[in-house]
Amino acid sequence: MASPTLIIDRPPRPRLERTRPDVSAQHRVLVVIPTYCERENIETVLARVREAVPHAEILVVDDNSPDGTADLVDGARELMGNIRALRRESKDGLGAAYRAGFSYGLDHGYDILIEMDADLSHDPAALPALIDAVERGADLAIGSRYVPGASIPNWTRRRRALSRYGNAYAAFMLRVPVHDLTSGFRAFRAETLRGVDVETSRATGYAFQIELADRVALAGGAIVEHPIAFNDRTDGESKMSTRITIEALALVTWWGIRGRSGRRAALFA
Repeated sequence: MASPTLIIDRPPRPRLERTRPDVSAQHRVLVVIPTYCERENIETVLARVREAVPHAEILVVDDNSPDGTADLVDGARELMGNIRALRRESKDGLGAAYRAGFSYGLDHGYDILIEMDADLSHDPAALPALIDAVERGADLAIGSRYVPGASIPNWTRRRRALSRYGNAYAAFMLRVPVHDLTSGFRAFRAETLRGVDVETSRATGYAFQIELADRVALAGGAIVEHPIAFNDRTDGESKMSTRITIEALALVTWWGIRGRSGRRAALFA
């Protein structure tokens, strides 16, 4: 039996005005996958995404990987179709890569935009559930590690505790009732990203995930958390660094001190 989805009730949407989508309609879905030196994983993740959501299109945002990741994406496009590599000139961070991918998706008329990692820590089998959540009315569906039914099988107790406390700190400071603010496995309604002006977001590392969830919450958006099994990468090197962690902590603290009224005024000025 599938694990239940945790729905976070939000107040009426003052900014994200729209009609409820017809869940029987076919929506254009774009899966955005940022990469930097993911040669070991990229072909596998593309094949598994295609298997999980055959109708979706895939955009790989590659930060000029010296290992030829983008070339492998081009080869996969010839075999599977509906795959594109967006080649960037330099490695500018996760947030910049997602902003580029979302900008492409909004410019090309996609209805649902998904973000996920290329290292297979995010199981593509969960994609249909995230898409379904948006089709049923969510503005943001998060693949969450910290709701009932979720699991992180390979993490140490210390690492799990640090992640949980970090997420709890962010939720407390920002007053956003989400258990996994740092999850990078998400589906957004395209018009929601337009409504929160995603292109003006500033975070470069994993704080980007917190910033966008905070913006959706401030706009009164409906946020859904769906349980996932999160697995550490088995090939390649982790992109997490001390600098990224410090950036997230500093930004969350600053946003929290600024307060919800100040953040709302800045967002909707």
